[in-house]
Amino acid sequence: MMGLIDTEALVLKSYNLSEADKIVVFLTREHGLIRGVAKGARRLKSRFGGSLEPFSIVQLTYFQKEERDLVSIRNSEIIRSFFESAADPDIFNKFAYIVELLNDFSPPEDPNERLYRMARICLETTAGEPARLTQLVLYFELWLLKLNGFLPAWENCEICKRPLADNEKTNLQANFQIVCRNCQKTRSNRQIEGEMREIYRAAQRVSPARFLELTAGRLAEVRELSEILKKLISNILGRETIGEKLLLSNK
Repeated sequence: MMGLIDTEALVLKSYNLSEADKIVVFLTREHGLIRGVAKGARRLKSRFGGSLEPFSIVQLTYFQKEERDLVSIRNSEIIRSFFESAADPDIFNKFAYIVELLNDFSPPEDPNERLYRMARICLETTAGEPARLTQLVLYFELWLLKLNGFLPAWENCEICKRPLADNEKTNLQANFQIVCRNCQKTRSNRQIEGEMREIYRAAQRVSPARFLELTAGRLAEVRELSEILKKLISNILGRETIGEKLLLSNK
C-alpha cells in the first residue's frame, strides 16, 4: 500500500529523532499501528503544534511508500486531547499503561477498528469520570484480551465443563482458567467468587459508562480481578508491564 492516507488516530508515543524531527507512534482507526516521521515537529513554530502529544485523538494525514517502515506525517489536527487530564500522576500512570498495551497488542498495519473504538471510548469516559479510572482500566484490560483471543472463559468449569452457578465458589488455575470445587486437584491460593465472575461477565456485555454504574461500591473486587488480568497480560507478553510494576509497588 502506498500514497496519501487520511485517518482518525490516537497518539501513543513520540520520540526525538534529531534537533528538529520526531518519530510518532499512532493507533489508527482504519490502518492499525503506524510509526512515522514528523519533520520539524520539535521546532518552536512547528505546524503540528501540540497535536503529537500522547493521549490525543487526531485527524492524521500521512504519506506511505512501499517497503518503508516509517511513514511521512504530513498533517495532524487535534480532535480531542486528554493530555491535561494526565497532569495527575495516577491518571498519567494508568494512561501510560493503556498506551503500552495498545502498542504491544497491535501489530503494525493490522487494522482492528473495534480495538480502536474501545480505546477511544475508554479515554473519553475517563475524562468525565477520572475518579473511576481503576474500573475503566479493568474494562479495558478485559476487552483487550477478548478482542485478541486471550480472554479465559469463566462460564464453565474447565475440567467437567459444567455451567457454573452464579454464587458458586471456584478456584483459579495456573493457566488462568477456573475449576469447580469437585474438580480441583491442586490447592489454589486464589478463589474466584461468584461476585467477581458477575463483574467479569458484565464487562463483556455493557458500555464503559454502564460498567461504572454496575461496579460502584465494588472496588475491592475490581482491583482483585484487575490484578489477575495484569498477571495474565504479563504472561502473554513475557515480561512485567508498567501496570503490574505499579500494582506491586503500591502493595
